[in-house]
Amino acid sequence: MLKRLKKLVEINSYTANKSGVDAVGRLCESWLKPLGFRSKQFSRQHIGDHLLLTTPRVDGERILLLGHLDTVFAPVTFDSFCQDDLWAYGPGVCDMKGGLIVAIEALEQVFHRHGPLKNIDFLLVSDEETGSDDSKALTQQLAPDYHYCFVLEAAGQNMELVTARKGVGTFTLEIIGRKAHSGMAIAHGIDANREAAEKLLSLCALSDVELGTTVNVGKITGGTGANTVSGASSLLFEIRFSSHAEKMRLLTAIDQLVATSAIQGTTLQLSGSIQRDVMEESSQQLRLLRRIGQISGQVLATQHRGGVSDANLTAQMGVLTLDGFGPFGDGDHTLDERALIVSFSSRIDLLVKVINCQQQQRNLDVENDDGTDDWVVDVPELRRKRD
Repeated sequence: MLKRLKKLVEINSYTANKSGVDAVGRLCESWLKPLGFRSKQFSRQHIGDHLLLTTPRVDGERILLLGHLDTVFAPVTFDSFCQDDLWAYGPGVCDMKGGLIVAIEALEQVFHRHGPLKNIDFLLVSDEETGSDDSKALTQQLAPDYHYCFVLEAAGQNMELVTARKGVGTFTLEIIGRKAHSGMAIAHGIDANREAAEKLLSLCALSDVELGTTVNVGKITGGTGANTVSGASSLLFEIRFSSHAEKMRLLTAIDQLVATSAIQGTTLQLSGSIQRDVMEESSQQLRLLRRIGQISGQVLATQHRGGVSDANLTAQMGVLTLDGFGPFGDGDHTLDERALIVSFSSRIDLLVKVINCQQQQRNLDVENDDGTDDWVVDVPELRRKRD
């Protein structure tokens, strides 16, 4: 297992490094083809190719495993793998090359135990770390063909599975005023920077931390110098929300802000969109978790996260989605990234039992749900941004 992880980690797969991302995809493909998977390649010119690895279809429930091939580390910045008695270190060990290894090892174990696999496919996208701008449409096109989607982002500290993720949108507000000399003709100017200041305060006031709603103005530009009234300004801001209702409140309020000017004569233009919609916890998820607890004999903790993943995309399409099937790790997106070695075997064991049940054409969801919550533990104090 760790030898495979080392091979993946030592291939740089920064999102913009197409050759490296494709090399990681080919390596994963080489491990899955002997298990009977067929590969469909979605070729891309400037980013890595997306891969869909499929097994034969029969009657019964279908599972999509979802992972990404890319990391955030540019070539040369962080390319090595090492380990000690407790931890594996390197780019992607938990985000998410470690998760890919969990899935591959689990699939291999089920194959060797029961023979050819069926009704379980594996989608590997190449651009998750930059927002899945290219793969989003593909993921959402494929997702409705499955009953369940299991996403291989890292587990929580107590091996939580993820049942909810905030939605996120990024927007730019462009403000046009009129330049003027600040000494000789200030009255002729229309101050775009002042309008931007008013809008910044109004946007930040939309946050409601108790409801999990935040508005962050992350970048401000404007003006040309201290002696000139600013003729143009812009605000780059992000919204995050934990419910559909909060998303609609924010979008309505933002539209209203853009429709009015605090400084007479300024014009405003908004661009941007919701990148990933909210993934809200559902009763169906909790029934599925109870069933998985029964199958695995594990008490499963759950977690809500402020960060987004491709789980948001499949959940948006109405597919019953659980995230966090990867190993536990920390230091994601930093040179300190690491994964707890013992957590690999725990997650592999869980996924083996779930896939084994599905392969025997036993229902994962409500058919055998006894309605008790003994197998599911919520850990609200650990609801934090991870990915």
